[in-house]
Amino acid sequence: MATKKAAKKSGTRKATAKATAKRAPTASSAVDKQLAKYRSMRDFGITAEPAGGHKTAKLSERPFVIQKHAATRLHYDFRLGWNGVLKSWAVAKGPSYVVADKRLAVEVEDHPMEYGGFEGIIPKGQYGGGTVMVWDHGTWVPQPGHDFDEGLKSGSLKFILHGEKLKGKWALIRMKGGRFAGDTKPGAKPNWLLIKEHDDFERGPDDPPLTEAEPDSVVTGRSIEQIAAAEDHVWNSKETSTSDQPWYKQPSKAPEEAPRSPKPPGKAVKSAVSLGKLPKEELPEFLKPQLAVEAFTPPTGSNWIHELKLDGYRIQAHIDHGKVKLFTRRGLDWTHRIRPVATALAKLPVTTAILDGELCAVRPDGTTSFADLQASFEHGERRALTYFVFDLLHLDGHNPRDLPLLKRKAMVEKLLTQLDHPQIQISQHLQGDANAIFQNACSLHAEGIVAKRGDAPHRATRSPEWLKLKCIRQQEFVVGGFTLPSNAIHGVGALLLGYYNDLKQLIYAGRTGTGFDARTHTMLRDKLNALRQAKPAFQRVPNEAQKGVLWVKPELVAQVTFTTWTADNLIRQAAFQGLREDKPAEEVRREEPTVAPSAKQERGRMPMPQAAIKAPTQNSIAARVATKKKTTEDAAPVRLTHPDKVLDAASHLTKQQLANYYWAIAPYMLPHITNRPLSLVRCPEGSGKPCFFQKHVNHTLPPGITGTPVPDKKTGKIEQYITLSTPEALAGLAQMGVLEVHPWGSQNDDLERPDRVVIDLDPDTAISWSTLCDAAAEVRDRLKKLGLTSFLKTTGGKGLHVVIPITPKHDYAAVKEWAHEFVLQMERNNPRLYLSKMSKAARANHIFLDYLRNERGATAVAPFSPRAREGAHVSLPLPWTDLKLPERPVFTVVDFETWKPRLKRDPWKEMGKVKQQLPI
Repeated sequence: MATKKAAKKSGTRKATAKATAKRAPTASSAVDKQLAKYRSMRDFGITAEPAGGHKTAKLSERPFVIQKHAATRLHYDFRLGWNGVLKSWAVAKGPSYVVADKRLAVEVEDHPMEYGGFEGIIPKGQYGGGTVMVWDHGTWVPQPGHDFDEGLKSGSLKFILHGEKLKGKWALIRMKGGRFAGDTKPGAKPNWLLIKEHDDFERGPDDPPLTEAEPDSVVTGRSIEQIAAAEDHVWNSKETSTSDQPWYKQPSKAPEEAPRSPKPPGKAVKSAVSLGKLPKEELPEFLKPQLAVEAFTPPTGSNWIHELKLDGYRIQAHIDHGKVKLFTRRGLDWTHRIRPVATALAKLPVTTAILDGELCAVRPDGTTSFADLQASFEHGERRALTYFVFDLLHLDGHNPRDLPLLKRKAMVEKLLTQLDHPQIQISQHLQGDANAIFQNACSLHAEGIVAKRGDAPHRATRSPEWLKLKCIRQQEFVVGGFTLPSNAIHGVGALLLGYYNDLKQLIYAGRTGTGFDARTHTMLRDKLNALRQAKPAFQRVPNEAQKGVLWVKPELVAQVTFTTWTADNLIRQAAFQGLREDKPAEEVRREEPTVAPSAKQERGRMPMPQAAIKAPTQNSIAARVATKKKTTEDAAPVRLTHPDKVLDAASHLTKQQLANYYWAIAPYMLPHITNRPLSLVRCPEGSGKPCFFQKHVNHTLPPGITGTPVPDKKTGKIEQYITLSTPEALAGLAQMGVLEVHPWGSQNDDLERPDRVVIDLDPDTAISWSTLCDAAAEVRDRLKKLGLTSFLKTTGGKGLHVVIPITPKHDYAAVKEWAHEFVLQMERNNPRLYLSKMSKAARANHIFLDYLRNERGATAVAPFSPRAREGAHVSLPLPWTDLKLPERPVFTVVDFETWKPRLKRDPWKEMGKVKQQLPI
């Protein structure tokens, strides 16, 4: 009887569903399709067991679904399709892309496959009563080597999700004490942890939670409230096991159901450029990019334009009503990895658009560095990332891809002019003699150029209408060893190469295994056999490069071509050209790019267009030639040995440039270091090489540097500490390779009583710039309440210093104790953010409030001082208003002309006039 009633009721509901299908709104129809899709999966023979198990099978993708469920309380039901059912877990807070987040997932009973497509309501009083949304769906596969059935038993499930919201590697780990799946013993349901694993899709703790950023249905775009109001689909839990179709459909009860796109439509923007008669189209999915063919000679003809070859990641930007997605050249979604760029592009005055360009890390000299870009992605290092746009593939519902490239670039330039954001730049081009432009690019140490037909449409393939030409570098290297060839010939396999530094040490530079012919094989082997020795002449050779090497006396000099230097200071794609008999081995040095060419060289170069000469970006690689003032008036009046010696490989900062910088910045820097004991960081071989502190006077110091007597705090013995007070002495530090200046917090005539307090905010790499700014502002506000005026500066690294000038009344011990108590109060009020102890183990996701700069003998880097780190960044005073900047400001020595205008309003100018005492 019950069965007949159920069948009758089911038939009535089917009839109702059929009758209302024609007038059903779009959202309701979308749910119908989802239900049909999951219903078709009930015959799970379409999938097979994963590889790695004991069953004969192949690896295939299976469905997964996450349903947002407003029942007794809001939670997320995480479901993986397996053997015809949905294995299910209830996740209270929902999934998180932050690896450190471990979300509690309570295992619940298996659900029918069809339920994975359900979005609607479950009547009150029934199991799971409430509103259900399809929050995300897609497919999943076990991670390689992980068997799902074994994982259910052992409590360790590892899988890869291919959803619309969730992607990448994930894990479900059963907590200790939970029962095994299938265990019928009474007690609590087994608890698991849902964890995001490290991969390209993970996000940082400061990124907005995915559940908040994308709260609506992935199928209908509806909110949980709209689904509840509509009641267009109803699931009867009571009939799940008895009915062929436990759900039914009914007309929407909402006053007006306005179906929404899963992507919020936003507000349409009037097109910023004329679209003319361009063909209309919907916003396409990812478009296959146009690629360049490698060429060895520049093209001829007037239809070619030439762009500098960029060393970065190809990125295709999709903009849809203010929502931005960034794809790699293979279509991977990297939006979460480049959020600042996505945020900037969201402000572009368009409704829909697709841009093509390159994401680059720009060095201070204007070149781009793939190594720097990788460091930014993999190690969280702060780099100046810029998106260079060189093509427009869609705009406001129109297809411009058949337009000539030059017209498309003109449209891009007009759009970006209205955006005016430093992280988004047009990739400038030159027109004219391709060979001259190519040679000029190489002389500026660019990677090369890309020549493009300016009159050609977009080609979604590798096309000869785009040609890439790479610059080849060439110099001499000393041969320090060789390997034997893999065959039986009398020759060499590879040559180990090096060069001498100023300390007359032979530095390993890599190897070359190409460029030999039958004649040179024999000649080289004979010469090298005569020079064999037991030990290497190199200062150091990486262990992996020593295998099978025969060492020789460093007497032969080889001419070698190569493409570039790697981040490890090794030559790349090197080829042997011949032996040089006209140059002694001991004279071979690493040849560095010049920062400013001679006037003769300058006259022979192809000028860059005015539009390209902006603040240091890849577009202005020649800007250092056009804007650096290399007149005799700017040169520091100090004697330098080897003035062209490079002290920072990343920015190509020379000793002469450093001296010129110290000379120019002296009026601003001296008031903060004069009449104080100083500690100097000396880097004879430049940043990235061994450096050391020097604080005592000796005979090697240049003129103008004197000593001040300082008693040792333990023995009382008088020691002469370095001090200086003139621009000449400051500029003379360049001769010593001084890349950092650290003053005491007290002056020479009152050593024991400091006149400055430094609160050093040292953030973990996971801390965002905005969070750090908020922390600095909090320090300032707390000091204001104590009646204290404070000043701000960058550290030249990732942190900030807040400096408090005080009347020298208390000794170091009292000042340090006051600073300690100040930061302890901040830590007590917000222990989740602040940390006052140096323990590295506890530093994750915290800002270390370093008060130890206020001890006797401790120092902090001086304002305007460079740092002995890659790029030679500067510790620069900032106005407090700079805490509102969207990104961390970066200042370098070689960029001085760019940020020099800031000195007109020196935010520390009034520091010496502030008279205040610590409230001790």
